[in-house]
Amino acid sequence: MLAFLCPGQGSQAPGFMAPWLELPSYAERIRYFSDFIGLDLGLHGTQSDADTIRDTAIAQPLIVAASMASFFELWDDPKSFIPTNFAVAGHSVGEFAAAAIANVLSPKTAIEWVNARALAMAKAAAASSGSMAAVLGGDAALVTAAIEAAGATAANINGAGQIVAAGPTLAIESLVATPPAGTRVVQLQVAGAFHSNQMQPAVAELSAQIDTEGSQVSDPTSILLTNFDGSQVSSGAQFCNLMVGQIANSVRWDLCMQSLTDMGVSAVIELSPAGTLAGLAKRGMPGIEILALKTPDQIDAAKDLIASHV
Repeated sequence: MLAFLCPGQGSQAPGFMAPWLELPSYAERIRYFSDFIGLDLGLHGTQSDADTIRDTAIAQPLIVAASMASFFELWDDPKSFIPTNFAVAGHSVGEFAAAAIANVLSPKTAIEWVNARALAMAKAAAASSGSMAAVLGGDAALVTAAIEAAGATAANINGAGQIVAAGPTLAIESLVATPPAGTRVVQLQVAGAFHSNQMQPAVAELSAQIDTEGSQVSDPTSILLTNFDGSQVSSGAQFCNLMVGQIANSVRWDLCMQSLTDMGVSAVIELSPAGTLAGLAKRGMPGIEILALKTPDQIDAAKDLIASHV
């Protein structure tokens, strides 16, 4: 079985979209997404500097648009038929791309909702002093306890020896200054304490804006995992409610990888902008084939992998 992985915030690098935009169909989709949210994603994906595309309001729709557009490039005629016998999981904001790939949301709805999420989270971050740090190595239980003792939250439990803490800036600075035993702590260049209780205002704001019970939401047509606990969901409305709630709760990517392993996934393709989740999979899912779809030059290799595992 094959799984598609949809990256989260922090996976983007300046100019990553430039080679992709040489593909007419990809460029058309990016223009389509840009028009719906009034943000020039092609410009930001090619010309904007690192500080600009680190801005939550830009980074999140940029990543989700890129993931969806790269996924559709893998099929000869995506308008007619895409197989559904695969699994898909997204890390944090990547869940919006995963929802579109699993047909829970239309691509248009996914980009509109992620744009609303990004603006709500940027607003919540601006209203509080928060930061994040990656804790590398150490015993997971001891690391989580140390993060909580510092007054922070284990925001991303990524597996493969990586836990990301989020919380008040002073708490994160304390964690960096006094790392848990056997670990290395790296403060991240982010705008706020994402996936912590500082994001509760964003949860309320996004919940009020979207309709998960209406016709915009369908049940998944492929295996779709939730960041809440790594389980497979059968209801589109349930998945979307969990997806919104995750804004202020921990991302359990470790459990997503465990679920993929348990269901016998033999290969994964991380969609553009790729690299981070493929790296985690190499350490957390040994023995499977992994392809990080970074450039269009890898499309043929990805198609070969799909043909072998779907």
